[in-house]
Amino acid sequence: MKKIMYLLSILCCSLLLSQEIKENLKGLDEEINKILNDYKGVGLSVAIVKSNKIIYTKGYGYRDYENKLPVTPHTVFGIGSNTKAFTSALIGMLGDEKKLSLQDKPSKYIPGLTFSTDKMNSLVTIEDLLEHRSGLGSIDGTYIFFPAAKRIDLMQRLPFLKENGEPRNSWKYSNFGYLMLGSIAEQLNNKSWDNLITEKILNPLKMNNSNTSVDEMIKQKDFSYPYGLYHNTIEKVLFKKPDNDKPGAAINSSATDMGNWIRLWLNNGSFENKVILSKEYANNAISAKTIIDGTPPVKPDQKNFLFAHGYGWFTQIFKGHYKVWHAGAVSGFNSSVFLFPAEKFGIVVLSNQHNSDLSGTIANMISIRMLGLDYNKPYPYEKELYDIIKPDRKVSTSVNDKKKPTHELDSYCGEYSNKGYGTFIISRIGNDLYITFPTFKFILVHKQYDLFSSKLTEDVPQQMNPDFDFNFNLDDKGNVSGVMMDIQGGTLFKKVK
Repeated sequence: MKKIMYLLSILCCSLLLSQEIKENLKGLDEEINKILNDYKGVGLSVAIVKSNKIIYTKGYGYRDYENKLPVTPHTVFGIGSNTKAFTSALIGMLGDEKKLSLQDKPSKYIPGLTFSTDKMNSLVTIEDLLEHRSGLGSIDGTYIFFPAAKRIDLMQRLPFLKENGEPRNSWKYSNFGYLMLGSIAEQLNNKSWDNLITEKILNPLKMNNSNTSVDEMIKQKDFSYPYGLYHNTIEKVLFKKPDNDKPGAAINSSATDMGNWIRLWLNNGSFENKVILSKEYANNAISAKTIIDGTPPVKPDQKNFLFAHGYGWFTQIFKGHYKVWHAGAVSGFNSSVFLFPAEKFGIVVLSNQHNSDLSGTIANMISIRMLGLDYNKPYPYEKELYDIIKPDRKVSTSVNDKKKPTHELDSYCGEYSNKGYGTFIISRIGNDLYITFPTFKFILVHKQYDLFSSKLTEDVPQQMNPDFDFNFNLDDKGNVSGVMMDIQGGTLFKKVK
């Protein structure tokens, strides 16, 4: 009799929970479509996980705007920096296998690795890379403008790349740090990061539509093209194909596949009764390991505070609830993954809109509904939406006659090099100067004296603002000897030819 009553109790609780969730999600489709239209978004896909089950998944809008092909729960999108938690999990698995310790120095696994300061060499550990407290910060220009043939080759540049923060005592988001973590995994396994992610994570989690390559992504029947807005008009943009930076940005996935990824984290590293990642590492990864902003609330009704970071995840207090999350952006896509460990639910929103917080807005709206805090009112939000970057077809390259260059244009031509980055070429075509990197070509527009700025000459993947200042240096004899590029606080490239 007691057993029957116990089973009935479980059944009643399950029915009540189901009814509560159903009530919380009432009218969800309408609200999502309203927000999507407000953003002039093309398409998105959503999955909600509760108590180890995907309870809701649906596609909205179009994956192919021109041909009006609809988004489905299986449509594959680029997830950008949400890739970092996958690389974190990979490192955790290597720790579980006793192949490494988080307290090890990266140089133990990457031969010849040396940072630019003795302090970094003595302090920085694998754990620091996971938490973004290595001091490296943003040195993305080194691989974006000067990609290496192999990811591991980039490590040779580290002695010449200055730190952006104090190691251990500052938090500086670093894509390069995760690039290093991917390299460590490759060195330990003698396999590519792509193969390791597929073998150790995507396959065991049955993420069958997911991959680590845009070339693989577009072979599938159900994938999304990338889009953005320009002067309030929807435009298709170019795919960005991560290469050196794959461990921080390369995964492409669907809402249903990402639902399985969320299940892994909500179930303490296990999936369908199989341990994929140790409970200890999973718990540490979603803990507030490094405080980003620990200032107390300034108002009694402040809803968001105590921002921190774990291993590949951000954490914060969200309307009184512990939230674990990450966002991702890659040319033409943005994504948001939210976890609420105490309440045992998670959300993923994948979107094909660039320069936008569309995915975050919808994920926040669903979170409030799932927490029962919407009070049957529409979610209030402020849009963050910016134009994509396009070439200026009418760019003026005429010289500023009031503040003319100190030399003829030919004097600025030549090869310029920096050991932390690489070599670019400045050449003259007609009356214009062009700067050619291994991956991009810009036109130089004169501003004043020996100061020029770079402008796009052709469409490029939406990656970073291409406008940089180039201030040429003169030697004691008055000859052009180098140029200061305003990257990483100012970097000198010496003229070598």
